[in-house]
Amino acid sequence: MCEVFAGQDPQRYRPVNRSVRIGGHSTSIQIEAAFWDLIDEIAAGQGLSTSRFLSTLYDEALDINGSVPNFASLLRTSCLIYIMGGAGKCEGAREFHIVAAE
Repeated sequence: MCEVFAGQDPQRYRPVNRSVRIGGHSTSIQIEAAFWDLIDEIAAGQGLSTSRFLSTLYDEALDINGSVPNFASLLRTSCLIYIMGGAGKCEGAREFHIVAAE
């Protein structure tokens, strides 16, 4: 295996806490620094502040699913959709399926 994964700068995967307001409530979200960089980029691409983007994403997920049990995981998988090119396909966006191991 090459060193692309293991040799990355540890600052990229250090946990970072940010305090945000979601649904009128203050909360803290902890995810890795590299994910925050992507979330800031996604928000800017949507013409939103990161705070507004997070609040909008939360509200939309709540409307669609009825609850948001793990918002930090939703953020990480949203980053995956973004880097895999699914963000440009709001209608019929790419779905990711987990295949059970046999």
